[in-house]
Amino acid sequence: MFSKCHFLVIKIKKNIFAILFLLFSASLLIFANNNLLAVKSGLTLWATSVVPTLFPFFVATELLMHTNIIYYFGKLLNKFMKPIFNIRGEGAFCFIMGLISGYPIGAKIASHFRKENICTKAECERLLSFTNNSGPLFIIGTVGISMFGNTSIGLLLFCTHILASFIVGFIFRFWKYDYKKSNSILSNFFKKSKNLNRNIEDTNFNKYNDNNFIKISNLGSIIAESITNSTSTILMIGGFIIIFSSIISIFKASGLLNIITVIFSPIFNFFEINTSFISPIFTGLLEVTNGLSLIASVKIKAISINIILASFVLGFGGLSVLLQVWSVISKTDLSIKPYFYGKLLQGLIASILTCIFINIFPFLNLDL
Repeated sequence: MFSKCHFLVIKIKKNIFAILFLLFSASLLIFANNNLLAVKSGLTLWATSVVPTLFPFFVATELLMHTNIIYYFGKLLNKFMKPIFNIRGEGAFCFIMGLISGYPIGAKIASHFRKENICTKAECERLLSFTNNSGPLFIIGTVGISMFGNTSIGLLLFCTHILASFIVGFIFRFWKYDYKKSNSILSNFFKKSKNLNRNIEDTNFNKYNDNNFIKISNLGSIIAESITNSTSTILMIGGFIIIFSSIISIFKASGLLNIITVIFSPIFNFFEINTSFISPIFTGLLEVTNGLSLIASVKIKAISINIILASFVLGFGGLSVLLQVWSVISKTDLSIKPYFYGKLLQGLIASILTCIFINIFPFLNLDL
């Protein structure tokens, strides 16, 4: 009897994805009406919010990667990036563009750095942990103004988002840190940095100057390539949004979301958090935009709870973004682990910072 059960468990483990995909396909048929509405909603969200805010930045980032801008970032910011994040200066381009553009630009640039051998594997994995962030247009415009109806909330969430990513980056400077090869005292780095940087800069300049110098003759092909790559990325994001909108719809229609609410209600009651947040938080862990919209729509007097929970979901990014990142780095040897750990940590730190800011600055406390 035991051997039969053991054999069955092994069989299920081997075919787990086939079982899940079969259940998903069956659910699409069973809950067809709900799924149709969810797909339409996902398409609308993608077309009206994601494409206008992200696509131009995607193209701009692709164009910049065909120039020597990465080299100049490395030259100017090496003394800042190396001591704080244990990443060479070129990583500053990934960090800044990740903050300005939004998901999944940070991961895409880190993947590009690895393919071009601009940074080591360890450095690229450190970049993954803190550079793939939500952009200011989404946080301030979509979340702050559209969802919460308050610009101050958007600015607060954006500030804590940046600070949390900065802190995570500092913590992950020790990811795969080689203590034998690295100097244990920070001052030694500054003493030797001038000569080392000179050699690195000369090598990098020749590399970037040879490969990334844009000529008028090939400008058209570079723009076309940038648009093609950006279109591929934006379509991938749209696909993930639609799929996860369907998954969330299935959870609601099948009653699984109600079961999850019942299971986690005692925990929320223990921490004195309104149980109305269980469904929005779970949704946010799957797909960030839908989750944030539901969190903002929960009507309670202590709106600071909404803001703190939104900060966590925004920092974590959701399973949808995690899979987007995984697909971006799949053609490299980078691990998804630093991204997952980093985003989970960023969500926790961002929510703590948001709570502190709300209590320190009275004008940020919007409780009724």
